[in-house]
Amino acid sequence: MSLTPSGQWWADQDFLTRVVTDLLTGELRRLRPGSPAPLSRVLGPGLQIGAPRTGAAGPESDGLGADSLELVSLATALVEALHLHRSGIEDYLLVRRTLGEWIEICAAGLARFDEALTFRTSGSTGKAKSCTHATSSLTEEADFLAGLLGPIRRVVTLVPCHHIYGFLFTVMLPRVAGAPVVDARGRMPSRVCADLADGDLLVATPDMWAAVARSGAVLPSGAAGTSSTARLDAGVARAVRDQGLGRLVEVYGSSETGGIGWRDDADGPFHLFPYWELSQDGSAVSHVRSGKAGTLPDRTVIVSPGRFSLTGRLDAAVQVGGVNVFPGKVADVLQSHPDVAEAAVRAFPVEGGERLKAFVVPSSGRSDEAILDDLIPWAHARLTTEERPRSWTVGMALPRDPMGKLADWPLG
Repeated sequence: MSLTPSGQWWADQDFLTRVVTDLLTGELRRLRPGSPAPLSRVLGPGLQIGAPRTGAAGPESDGLGADSLELVSLATALVEALHLHRSGIEDYLLVRRTLGEWIEICAAGLARFDEALTFRTSGSTGKAKSCTHATSSLTEEADFLAGLLGPIRRVVTLVPCHHIYGFLFTVMLPRVAGAPVVDARGRMPSRVCADLADGDLLVATPDMWAAVARSGAVLPSGAAGTSSTARLDAGVARAVRDQGLGRLVEVYGSSETGGIGWRDDADGPFHLFPYWELSQDGSAVSHVRSGKAGTLPDRTVIVSPGRFSLTGRLDAAVQVGGVNVFPGKVADVLQSHPDVAEAAVRAFPVEGGERLKAFVVPSSGRSDEAILDDLIPWAHARLTTEERPRSWTVGMALPRDPMGKLADWPLG
């Protein structure tokens, strides 16, 4: 089963419902930081988005309780992602207030224009931004992945589908492969693995694969898995293979480009997707037919034609006191301290500019105060004035979003 040139993924009610509900759940989480967002997969079509209609009753009548500002933000997220403004249908989102009605509006809009989709980055290395992709390019990637991964009985997903990784692997790929999708979010990895069978494809992030490895679950040799959104630890990949999984494919790319390369050997180089070309210095890619270009978020080394390795993240510089500062480099320095297992550094706004904040995960059992008493002067001796974090937070694990990417944290 293959997609039409425009994809028409939205013609499948299940696909469209999952995309809309995941998108709204993600946007609601952004609008209400610290408050639990509803699980997208259990939201029913009668759910009220905003204020319930007069006389509404029943378990769904209270709904999401979105106020007028939240209602506009939720609607705008759908308009941006699905390009509903191209059909002129978006005003209906403020008139009709149930989830089912919003899904119907999205279907009507996509029936008029479905040639592009927009995904938002997680903001893991800076401010979130919008990345627009032609549906034809997403179709091209799904077709390639279907050939790469072979026959698929079921797609079992642990990721939301409104980010580009989840959309490609749990919407576009299943449509190409003619495979049903099983949403396994909210279940223990060991239980998910116990239910896998030959022909299944498990879609997860590196943190989730680490949990699978820790569970020690026995995996079917005829099943496969995929990982993306961040670097997959080679030790985790080997452990999962030792547990019996037939194949674990790591996909490298970004929200801006989509998939660029893949590998099923965690110690080997990535294979470049056939429709991309790497620049001579490995810093950028261009599409062989459309000419679309993009820069890579990591330093790369070209191993051989069509093969490349990654040597480290290229975090964007921020201006601190008029000086370019690289948060990734500062994080590397902090991680070289013997009591630090992991570190993340990012900018935060102050009057007249930006400064840096740090989040560190200790490798020892020392108290937060004791670690910082040693770490801060140690770091100051190795960093310039502009590079020194002005806010410090200690935690058991780096903060991450549902896709496994680094998330923001409050000032310490």
